[in-house]
Amino acid sequence: MDHDLPLITTIAAALGLALVFGFLAARLRLPALVGYLLAGVLIGPFTPGFVADTALASQLAEIGVMLLMFGVGLHFSLGDLLAVRRIAIPGAIVQMAAATAMGFGAAMLWGWSVPAALVFGISLSVASTVVLLRALEGQGALESFNGRIAVGWLVVEDLAMVLVLVLLPPLAGGMAGKGAPADGSLWRELLVTLFQVGLFVALMLVVGRRVFPWLLWQVQKVGSRELFTLCVVAAAVSIAYGATRIFGVSFALGAFFAGMVLRESQFSHRAAQETLPLRDAFAVLFFVSVGMLFDPRILVDQPLRVLAVVGIIVVGKSLAAALLVLLLRYPLHTALTVSASLAQIGEFSFILIGLGAALGVMPPEAQSLVVAGALISIALNTLVFRSIAPLQRWLLARSQVARDLAARDDPLAELPMTTDEKYLSRQVVLVGYGRVGRRVADALEEEGIPFVVAEQNRELVEQLRARGLAAVVGDASQPEVLVQAHVARACMLVIAGDDALAARRMAVHARLLNPQIEIAVRSHNEDEARLLQEEIAEGRVFLGEHELAQAMARHVLERCAAGA
Repeated sequence: MDHDLPLITTIAAALGLALVFGFLAARLRLPALVGYLLAGVLIGPFTPGFVADTALASQLAEIGVMLLMFGVGLHFSLGDLLAVRRIAIPGAIVQMAAATAMGFGAAMLWGWSVPAALVFGISLSVASTVVLLRALEGQGALESFNGRIAVGWLVVEDLAMVLVLVLLPPLAGGMAGKGAPADGSLWRELLVTLFQVGLFVALMLVVGRRVFPWLLWQVQKVGSRELFTLCVVAAAVSIAYGATRIFGVSFALGAFFAGMVLRESQFSHRAAQETLPLRDAFAVLFFVSVGMLFDPRILVDQPLRVLAVVGIIVVGKSLAAALLVLLLRYPLHTALTVSASLAQIGEFSFILIGLGAALGVMPPEAQSLVVAGALISIALNTLVFRSIAPLQRWLLARSQVARDLAARDDPLAELPMTTDEKYLSRQVVLVGYGRVGRRVADALEEEGIPFVVAEQNRELVEQLRARGLAAVVGDASQPEVLVQAHVARACMLVIAGDDALAARRMAVHARLLNPQIEIAVRSHNEDEARLLQEEIAEGRVFLGEHELAQAMARHVLERCAAGA
């Protein structure tokens, strides 16, 4: 390659080939990211012909990770994270332990050392946040409750990996017989790491949530679009870099918390929109950089080991996650969504396996196996997500166990016997108790109109019942949940969630149970609104921008009429 222009050459080759192969993949009805990965393989060091600069591609991909996580933080509040803590924290910890055990066992069967098997197992236990976000965005489920669970789960995994990366060198050295930290240095490192992470989070939540929204407001007042965009990007990248250099937090987590504090600004939605093109472009570079690490010879030299790695990632880890979610008494659909979210590995796996190689505890083929597992699992992940709905229908149709899980004896899954009659007939069924649903509920409560909330978050349902309100837990796209909310005798169904596909299923089931029910549903874009309007027939679809424009127009007309 031209060593005088390595950055331009790498970007041009990566984006150009990603466009070509992504287009071909889309025409073949495959996920576009499969094409991005193949583009990376083609310009990587393990295939003949042109070789791009791997180090530069990796750094460009890191910027993409920062911007993507920053965008997630702009839509993910601290309240969202705390709302899923009861499932995300224990779920992530137990699932990581289960996946690590599976990878450790496989590596020991192959004759690897204990430190190598441990590092290998941990590298298979943590999923890629970038891949998850792209998959959730593709399904329109990023802001759904299941999406928040998946994102919160991976945030916990990322925090755990920060500790692993700090503790691995002394721990691996001790297990390899290179001097165990008998003087307590291991515990000191752990305490220092916990202190640094805690200090960073505290500074971001206490200081950052006041300073950065104020800074964004000051830049906004100048009236320059490019300065606004520059402020957003500079904040995301500089905070992520500072978090890594000063506090030892990963780039991804630093950018995520930066987005969370900037969410306090009234311009958070605009900030997300302004960075979207950059996020998309650099996310492509991330997938290309993953493909560049892949050595195709591993598929020929060790096909059974590659198959075992892919099996642990896609099947073993997913089954463990699904069982944990079901044990925590969440719906079958939530279990399938979370398990699909974790059926891949990515950036942290590469960092960890690279550290293990640098410590001299990994065999030569370890990195190739991990990269092969990542490449194949990432390529399959979109297909795994697409299989959730048909798999759920198949399970419910053929498995009594699945039907029992969908209708299990859960005290929160049905209204108490003491529920007042006003909540059982001519009531409003409100699906979703997020930002929109909460405002609708407040308005109904203020006017004394009885309503029943159907919500997947068990903690919210418990809080609503403690306030004396009627609420049931479950996925309202399943007819049994609507039955428990007594939709058959309700006067109206209000769908305040973010998942358009789920909203269409709710409307169909509600019409079957109550042909006369009136339906009101929210939508984010005109295409969704049109499909939903066709589905709910005489109901009402509320489109954000359209409703805002109408409200502003009414205000203007009223003011003009008053002054005439």
